[in-house]
Amino acid sequence: MKQTTAKESVGRPPEGQQPEPPLEDKPTCGCGQSPSKTKAAVHNDAPRIEGVIRTEAGTVPRVKTELDLIDHLGAWRARWGIRRMSYSVQPGLYAVGNPTPQSLVLVSANYKLSFDRLRSNLSGRDAWIMALDTKGINVWCAAGKGTFGTDEIVHRLETVGLKDTVSHRKLVLPQLAAPGVSAHEVKRRTGFSVVYGPVRAEDLPAFLDAGMRATAETRLIRFTLYDRLVLIPVELTNWLLYVAIIAAAMFILSGVGPGIFSFGRVVDAGPLTVSLFLGAFLTGTVAVPILLPYLPGRSFSLKGASAGLLFVSAMQLYAWQHGGLFDGRLSVAAWFLLAPAVASFVGMNFTGSSTYTSLSGVLREMRVAVPIQTVCAVLGLGLWLVGRFI
Repeated sequence: MKQTTAKESVGRPPEGQQPEPPLEDKPTCGCGQSPSKTKAAVHNDAPRIEGVIRTEAGTVPRVKTELDLIDHLGAWRARWGIRRMSYSVQPGLYAVGNPTPQSLVLVSANYKLSFDRLRSNLSGRDAWIMALDTKGINVWCAAGKGTFGTDEIVHRLETVGLKDTVSHRKLVLPQLAAPGVSAHEVKRRTGFSVVYGPVRAEDLPAFLDAGMRATAETRLIRFTLYDRLVLIPVELTNWLLYVAIIAAAMFILSGVGPGIFSFGRVVDAGPLTVSLFLGAFLTGTVAVPILLPYLPGRSFSLKGASAGLLFVSAMQLYAWQHGGLFDGRLSVAAWFLLAPAVASFVGMNFTGSSTYTSLSGVLREMRVAVPIQTVCAVLGLGLWLVGRFI
């Protein structure tokens, strides 16, 4: 997959058959554990049911298209990484409105944020929603991991008895599912043809009203400022424990110096040391996604390092005017190594939440960047400790 800028398209699925791409073309995403290691989803965040629809294959629950307070609170919780890997709905067939055997079938992941986004854009329409078992993972990530794939679609079609529920043989899939689905295999094995909808569920009403024709604009994947901002909370919470441990260690090590150790030095230097470390961390987790299109380089590690250098340069400029941040030249040199290393490593983790690269691209970047980040961090820490004695 070609790397893109925030304003470029990541890709357009073909209108007809969609063969499964090779590994290097599958997307990467920040969706946590692989399916084999993901805990079984706890389906206690089910959407509000408002009756059932009786079909030849059995009864189908009908869900509301309006999101309520509990839905919004659940989405907020998931954005902060709280029980995010179990925020899902039961796989199966659902109805919105009063669908008939002629109504469209839209396929979704069973990650509740994805499911809710779809149903909330079907207000006033009659349709079927088939939720696949993606282990509580969103569409794009599940397509890359294989849980939103050909086999699961075929299995779910049989499980819900879709052939007995609808009279047509057509499925509408989200465009971001394309890397995981072989459309011609779905057709061969089930008789159902695949139509790819737009990238965003918000464009689905216009797509349906236009006779299921997407415009070039709705085929483009955009990674806007808002798209990047909503990903920051989960990045912060994912790092929380590690940051707390490292910050505590650096706070205590601030007492090292002539006479080996002094609690007075801990009190004097500890808060500033922790502040510089937290500043480097927040640069990687907050400043990098916000400034992403404007930071130099294509790799996230380079963008993070650039942001880290900007941060420590700003701190040095402040120290020249006000003093009190650094204890001599060795301390300055140490933080010019430590801050970019921290911001680069943390910022690189954000690549999994973006549309910028592929799995193979991430692996290549890590092979080059991680050794450099490690060397810079070790050298920086060494200089900082030596500077405590001078």
